[in-house]
Amino acid sequence: MDRRSFLLTAALGALGTAPAVGAPDWAALGRGLDGRLVRPGDAGYDAARRLYNPTFDTVRPRAVAYCATPSDVADCLAFARRERIPLTSRSGGHSYAGWSTGLGLVIDVSRMNTVTHRSGLATVGAGAKLIDVYDRLHAKGVSIPAGTCPTVGVAGLTLGGGIGVVSRMYGLTCDALQSVRIVTADGRVLTCDENTHSDLFWACRGGGGGNFGVAVSFTFRTHPTRDVTVFFLHWPWSRAASVVKAWQSWAPTAPDAMWSNLHLTRSSSGLDVQVGGLYLGGRAGCAKLLDELLRVTGAPSSRYVVERSYTAATMIMAGCASRTVAQCRQMPREAFVASSHLAYAKLTTAAAKELVARVARPGGHSVLIDAMGGAIGRVRSDATAFPHRQALFSVQYYADGSDRAWLRGTRQAMGPHLGEHAYVNYIDPDIAQWRQSYYGANAARLSAVKAAYDPGRLFAFPQGV
Repeated sequence: MDRRSFLLTAALGALGTAPAVGAPDWAALGRGLDGRLVRPGDAGYDAARRLYNPTFDTVRPRAVAYCATPSDVADCLAFARRERIPLTSRSGGHSYAGWSTGLGLVIDVSRMNTVTHRSGLATVGAGAKLIDVYDRLHAKGVSIPAGTCPTVGVAGLTLGGGIGVVSRMYGLTCDALQSVRIVTADGRVLTCDENTHSDLFWACRGGGGGNFGVAVSFTFRTHPTRDVTVFFLHWPWSRAASVVKAWQSWAPTAPDAMWSNLHLTRSSSGLDVQVGGLYLGGRAGCAKLLDELLRVTGAPSSRYVVERSYTAATMIMAGCASRTVAQCRQMPREAFVASSHLAYAKLTTAAAKELVARVARPGGHSVLIDAMGGAIGRVRSDATAFPHRQALFSVQYYADGSDRAWLRGTRQAMGPHLGEHAYVNYIDPDIAQWRQSYYGANAARLSAVKAAYDPGRLFAFPQGV
């Protein structure tokens, strides 16, 4: 602990629960930061308060602190605690429920975004976006298992588990985590791993962001990159239910090198059935595995199978194939609502038909199904806070705009078929039994970690542990 952190911790201890006196001295907080404090009326405030989803543009925080160092974070925590101001931590600003903003103080870690690599380990600042993590690591010939959305922050992804396109081979993002630095409610900057603060380290691998402290950096084990094969197959909508049935029997049990997803979409262009994915190998090996699927589904109406560099494949999966990395950092904002299920059993014929019929209803919406299994399922359900190790696939319900009617109706209709398991990184304010849905049997241990590291519940939001 450095001198600044020591004095902060001592000050917090002296504060106890005494009430704040007078108005918060925001100017003093701003002067003490290495980063920047942005308040209403300041230049840049409108940009500072925005999340990826414009649905939450009406939320106006009292301040956004762009923290440049762990000590900045500690100062903000002390200020929020002393002044009784609600706080929120933010990395990429992609919280589905908008809980990476609030009416109090937003701690934004986006300036802590360095990415370095040495001896097989990557140290990544908590504010780094996935596009930059990939770009900087690929230049070294390595990568980490992570998601596809280029502007998602590495912190939220990792803390909630991290399902991605190479997870069947290399595990979840949190499975590659070797250590995490986190600022806890009392201002301490802790480095947590399997041997030091191991309970907090356990919780940071799937327990969700914003629960136990503000993560400031992560150290990951990396894997080497190589040329891979990307594919996209489409069928007419009349084949949708049969493709769902065939895919769910094929994808979760394919070799670990094969990852795929299934998208059912209704948009202004009409109805679409797509199976896409990435194979960690050459085109011939990929085509052989795809033929196993096609023997059941029948020939697709279109087929795209190409071998690409790991970097190019990442850009394709991110929707950035025609963009530069710089352009990919500025992806258009998108208004949407979403929810999820984790499927522990295959859908019956009736359930597949129900899902297809729901997607076919009027509106703009999709169901995005990602294969699990492989390395994900070879980790015990209690080894990390992420409990859904035996799920066959994740199911994401996604609707354009802010109307939740289709979303609620579809998730409710599929509940009897899929149960109530859900993915915390697709956090949904409508899920009533969210503790069980997100965390299963790990919920009690997470509550114990919360009580140990944040007994005063400084970090709080509607579905906070």
